[in-house]
Amino acid sequence: MWGSAQKADWTTPFPPHKILGNVYYVGSKDLAAFLIVTPEGNILINSNLESSVPQIKASVEKLGFKFSDTKILLISHAHYDHDAGGATVTRLTGAEYMVMDADVPVVEDGGKSDFIYGQKENWYKPAKVNRVLHDGDEVRLGGTVLVAHKTPGHTKGCTTWTMKVMDSNKSYDVVIIGSPNVNTGYRLVGKASYPGIADDFQHTFEVLRGLHCDVFLGAHGGYYGLVQKYARLKAGAREAFVDPAGYRAYVLDRESVFREELIRQRNQKAAARLIGGGDERRIGTGF
Repeated sequence: MWGSAQKADWTTPFPPHKILGNVYYVGSKDLAAFLIVTPEGNILINSNLESSVPQIKASVEKLGFKFSDTKILLISHAHYDHDAGGATVTRLTGAEYMVMDADVPVVEDGGKSDFIYGQKENWYKPAKVNRVLHDGDEVRLGGTVLVAHKTPGHTKGCTTWTMKVMDSNKSYDVVIIGSPNVNTGYRLVGKASYPGIADDFQHTFEVLRGLHCDVFLGAHGGYYGLVQKYARLKAGAREAFVDPAGYRAYVLDRESVFREELIRQRNQKAAARLIGGGDERRIGTGF
């Protein structure tokens, strides 16, 4: 499902740091987790793996904040590498868990109902969702407002978060992409992974293209060049994570990959019909 090198980056510690304004990074080298600090407590986006929680807690404390001040837990999407630690985070902090509507069943059954990764080896501790979010809902705390944009396909309730931050008397639009990626084994046509998945991906790209972005962030550090941008930050570039061009290029690239895969699967399905109706269950797997 994922390569060993990529998985190693999921658990490799990474220096916690201020991105801009009240937005901080507290994740690993590739599994992104963000802390939004407010006068009334803090918001954590992504709990990552269950084993990630001590790392996230240590990063929060290294920045000078209290993990127990986490009042709200959000996620980018309900895959175990982003939400398996949810039950532990809410138990330790008492945070309210808020999840996009279509991802709620997966969170609450610990991954069992995931449309592609529902196998036992991917299960995790179920967590109770306190607030069910819908497209366009706002999450408010201490003067900070995050907007939940439903960007489905990668998961049924994949969520892209936007917010405005102030830094040095300047306002920035922050976009935290949930995921626009068609993973290996996703079936977009025929016996689709779930009904409407291709339409969901197309809707997601319409949404992402319509967002104004100054600060480009995402559910994985690799989406937005975390390692390279952090090096620039350490070298003194205060606006290292300001990258509207990088955001546009990433979205266009991912949309191109999606459309190529959609065409490939459609052509494969058509070819199977021409040679006598091949087994459609195999269409779209193994890429």
